Amino acid sequence: MAAPTSDTGAIKQRDADRTRAEILRVATEEFADKGYAGARVDEIAARTSTTKRMIYYYFSGKEQLYLAALENAYAVIRGLESQVDVDALEPAEAIRRLAELTFDHHESHPDFLRLVSIENIHRAEHLTKSELLPGLAGPAVEVLDGVLRRGRENGRFREDVDALDVHMMISSFCVFRTANRYTFQAIFERDLLDPKRRDHYRRMLGDMVLGFLSRD
Repeated sequence: MAAPTSDTGAIKQRDADRTRAEILRVATEEFADKGYAGARVDEIAARTSTTKRMIYYYFSGKEQLYLAALENAYAVIRGLESQVDVDALEPAEAIRRLAELTFDHHESHPDFLRLVSIENIHRAEHLTKSELLPGLAGPAVEVLDGVLRRGRENGRFREDVDALDVHMMISSFCVFRTANRYTFQAIFERDLLDPKRRDHYRRMLGDMVLGFLSRD
C-alpha cells in the first residue's frame, strides 16, 4: 500500500479542523442556551452528526469543551480589535472606533454575552483554569493603553484614567444593552435593540466615553 501523500495529510487536517470548528460552534450555542450544567454532550454530538467519543477525542471532556467555547468566544472579539489600525487614527477617533466595534460585536454575538454571564454565575471557576487567559486580556488593554497615551500627549485626554477604566465603561454599556434587553423592555416599554434607535445608541456610546476622557 502506498504511503499517504502530503496532500492526503493536508486534507485530513482540514477535515479535522472543520469538525472541531463545527463542534465548537454547536457547543457554544448549547452552553449559551442551557448553561454549563444543562448542556449535554450527547445533544451536541447529535447536532454535529458526530459521536460523543469523537468530541472527547478532540476536547477530552465536557468541561474542556465548555472552556474551549469560552476561550474561542473571547478570541473572536480580541481578533477584531487587533484588526483596527488605531495608530492611523487620531486618538479620539480611535476610541470611538473601538467602542463601536464592541457595540457591533455584542449586538451580533448574543451567545458571547450569555456565556460570559454563565461563567460569572460560576465565579469564573472554569476561565481561571485557561492557559490562554493572559492572551484574552492583553490585546484589549494594550491597544487602549497606546491610544490613551497618545491622547494624553496631545492634551486631549485626562491623566487619571487607565485602559481598564475605558474597557469597563465600553463593555458595561454594550453588555447592558443586549443582556438586559427583555427586562428593560418589560419595565420601560423600550426595546434597546430597536433598529430605529441603533445609530443613536452607537453614537451615544462614543460620545459618553469621549466625554468622560476629555480634559475640557
